Amino acid sequence: MKRKLLSKPNRVEDKIFFAVSKAAGYSSFVIIGMILIFLSIRAWPAFESQGVIDFTFGTFWDNSLTPPVFHIGPMVWGSLLIATLAVTMAVPMAISIAYFIEFLAPKFIAKIATVIVDLLAAIPSVVIGLWGLGIFSPVGAGWAQMLNESLSGIFPFLSNSAGTFLRSPFIAAVVLAVMIVPLISSVTREMFSQIDDELIKGALALGGTRESVLRRVILPTSAGGILGGVLLALGRAMGETVAIFFVLNLTYDRYNFFNFLEPVGGNIASLILAKFGEAAPIEVEALLAAGVVLFVITLIINALASYIVQKAQPWRKD
Repeated sequence: MKRKLLSKPNRVEDKIFFAVSKAAGYSSFVIIGMILIFLSIRAWPAFESQGVIDFTFGTFWDNSLTPPVFHIGPMVWGSLLIATLAVTMAVPMAISIAYFIEFLAPKFIAKIATVIVDLLAAIPSVVIGLWGLGIFSPVGAGWAQMLNESLSGIFPFLSNSAGTFLRSPFIAAVVLAVMIVPLISSVTREMFSQIDDELIKGALALGGTRESVLRRVILPTSAGGILGGVLLALGRAMGETVAIFFVLNLTYDRYNFFNFLEPVGGNIASLILAKFGEAAPIEVEALLAAGVVLFVITLIINALASYIVQKAQPWRKD
């Protein structure tokens, strides 16, 4: 339950602190609103000429036509697909890392592992992208080929008719997972560290195994914080630009719904990066409109996640 001040601050120092804190809290809403208004004003001509539905869900992009056609449907779906795959890969690894550091590793190893994880979180995305392009892509293509040859007969979404496994959503998702694992792991580790040791020892004393205590005690107790870390990671995954641009083949004319081993994909942020440098004014408007769509999608995801957290933790009252 949220705690409220029983009385207003009386001292000058408290009043100043209260005012600054309140201004900082409301400033986030103001900044977000100003960004959305600015993008919407600049992007409105593109929405008006293309149509909001056609622009968001269409499958064509060509600035040489008269009038030009700008649709970002494959980019929208590709952003959601790659971010979902990345989070699906990253969450089990991040929880495992946090559990090892907090409950299994000796103290000196835990300190070293914590520093390494925090350093990984600070690596710039361009460095991760170059690593993905020059080092991981051939390895990831080998993994993709192995999955295709072994399991495509059972799971059709692992098929590949292109003959190459490079620059696919699968490789992009693995690169993104590497980027967001440290973020989720850091938040999860902090949540695990706040759990009362007596609660865990009591569960073990009652006959619980390490696995059952993790599943029935640790994860339910820290679920809200872990979900918050996942949301932060999902936001970064949805807005990632350079790393995806290096390892993904952007395709504008068709959706790649589930065949994530195919070298066909999309990403809104990478689209903006690929087109912005040489775009004419009318195309810049379309790219800003793509930014508005990405902004709205991110807000919707965060709102849904907040609703899920409240439903999963009914003791949290507004």
